[in-house]
Amino acid sequence: MAAGKKKSSNVTLPSRFQKTLSSIWQDKHMVLFKAEYTFLITAVLWLLEIVINIWVIQRVAYTEIDWKAYMDEVEGVINGTYDYTQLKGDTGPLVYPAGFVYIFTGLYYLTDHGQNIRLGQYVFAVFYLITLFLVFRIYHHTKKVPPYVFFFICCASYRIHSIFILRLFNDPVAMMLLFGAINLFLDGHWTLGCAMYSLAVSVKMNVLLFAPGLLFLLLSEFGLWKTLPKLTLCAVIQLLLGLPFLLVNPLGYVSRAFDLGRQFLFKWTVNWRFLPEDVFLNRYFHLVLLLAHITTLLLFALKRWKRSGNSIWSILKDPSERKETVQKLDADQTVLVLFTSNFIGMCFSRSLHYQFYVWYFHTLPYLLWSGGVKKLAHLLRVLILGLIELSWNTYPSTNYSSLSLHVCHLIILLCLWLNPTPALPSQRSENKAKRN
Repeated sequence: MAAGKKKSSNVTLPSRFQKTLSSIWQDKHMVLFKAEYTFLITAVLWLLEIVINIWVIQRVAYTEIDWKAYMDEVEGVINGTYDYTQLKGDTGPLVYPAGFVYIFTGLYYLTDHGQNIRLGQYVFAVFYLITLFLVFRIYHHTKKVPPYVFFFICCASYRIHSIFILRLFNDPVAMMLLFGAINLFLDGHWTLGCAMYSLAVSVKMNVLLFAPGLLFLLLSEFGLWKTLPKLTLCAVIQLLLGLPFLLVNPLGYVSRAFDLGRQFLFKWTVNWRFLPEDVFLNRYFHLVLLLAHITTLLLFALKRWKRSGNSIWSILKDPSERKETVQKLDADQTVLVLFTSNFIGMCFSRSLHYQFYVWYFHTLPYLLWSGGVKKLAHLLRVLILGLIELSWNTYPSTNYSSLSLHVCHLIILLCLWLNPTPALPSQRSENKAKRN
């Protein structure tokens, strides 16, 4: 009997494999367009990226920008300096939180005190492949974007490969941890995901752009009182990581690691090149951008993120006490809120530098294919992706490149605004009944 079962299972496996291959062959003309083939296409592209990364590292010259400064900064800590105001490198003072110090201290020792650049490049190639795997897994969860688009979010982007393996910036490390956190959220591990999110923030503050969306999701899923412990966990992680520096000079650590008012240099801006420099540096201009950022977030939270028919105040209640029908957040809603929150921050940023492209690059296809304009053709979406890529690859930036970037951002933002709000289950049933 057991032998019969074993034989049956052995027959079943090849049979399923043959059926899968047969299905792929029959739909071969649609493999690049059907979302159910996301796993197949992303697996092929991920393997191809291994070859591309090795080729780039071996053939394209490394460019020194911040790596030596990172090594100088962590070397100061290794030598016993825990006063953040005394830590600096070639490009200026240390302005990143403590998580950055610990991770790049590890890289400092791994790369022979930062001297073995080639090994550092291969480490960042691993970071790139991990990031790509996590991003592809998010897209596989949602199945919203046609598979052919994934070529544009990996193999076709020169700038992203450059940021990871030719420049060794800290931005990719923060984003790798961030995408890890989002994967945990999608798997329902919210507490562990919040811990991972806090680790990402501890590498670079840009991850805070996802915070408004994450807060909205936590309140929607758990209500206020069950959200507080998760927020406390995030804060405790920051406190523990920064403790050695907080004990020496708390004000110096907070003011340097979390400096929200830091002034950027006009010569590096990608998004505001068309403005006069005095306007770019003007604090009133910065205040206008901040107000626009907050206002847009509030509008999306009130009109687009909350379920249709629900009161915004209901998310503060425990889900079991809400009068409205309670439904768990699905993958699409979770990803859309987080990616939109970050994108709004990018739209109203005081300045975007070239390495900041990685802050939202992998989210752009999802945002474009999530917009409410159904007639926005595939070709137009790909064109927008191409124009954004061109804007980020224009060095130095020009009036036209920065203006085109804002136009593309505005189109995406308007499409997201036109995206219908999620309906309650009862409303979806009524709408379905009316259609029938």
